[in-house]
Amino acid sequence: MNVPNERFILKVEGLTVSFDGFKAVDDLSFYVEPNECRVIIGPNGAGKTTVLDLICGRTRATSGSVTFKDKELLAMREDQIVHAGVGRKFQTPSVYEDLTVFENLELSYPKGHGVFGALAFRRDDAVRNRIQEIAETIFLEDLLDEKAAFLSHGQKQWLEIGMLLIQDPELLMLDEPVAGMSVAERKKTAELLRRIIEDRSVIVIEHDMGFVADIATRVTVLHQGKTLSEGSMERVQNDPKVIEVYLGH
Repeated sequence: MNVPNERFILKVEGLTVSFDGFKAVDDLSFYVEPNECRVIIGPNGAGKTTVLDLICGRTRATSGSVTFKDKELLAMREDQIVHAGVGRKFQTPSVYEDLTVFENLELSYPKGHGVFGALAFRRDDAVRNRIQEIAETIFLEDLLDEKAAFLSHGQKQWLEIGMLLIQDPELLMLDEPVAGMSVAERKKTAELLRRIIEDRSVIVIEHDMGFVADIATRVTVLHQGKTLSEGSMERVQNDPKVIEVYLGH
């Protein structure tokens, strides 16, 4: 399939990874546009998290191509992929609990590459203004002096998203961002993602179908490492194949 480069920020083509002969991801292709929220759903073991691991370089592909803004990610290290503009959040929030919200965000502020960039870093007005801006985006502007340990589970998830946003990635990947959240927190997270895609693309793995319906521009349903269905939430919800292998259970 020959797809024009300029339309897509991410092109995943023929992506395959085998573990001892088992294909966890099998000849997978999909394309993400700028300002798109792509949600990947599917039963446990479908290969959803493995896809994110392959895109961010945590797992090495057996074959295929992952192109981000015309850069082949499969040839790059994890840190190079981050510097290219791809941010990844894992299922469990990993914030620095002994530090305040402000300090967590400051620690994630891009300081340039290498030791010299870190040594030259200063907490100036530009840094403080950027931290304030991100804190407002993630609903934590009134908690900048609060230690992360005292945040709710949902607030810790937002903080980690903020720690990625402050690095200004053009593609943000989130693995089950609303797992364990209250109903109110899920609604605010949906609002947060709608804000985020105003100026970047997002890939989300999620099981909460109500949340998916709130945020998805496009949905990809995986089954046994392959695309079972793709399209709008309404389309995949009414796809007999999806109902049979996933939604029906």
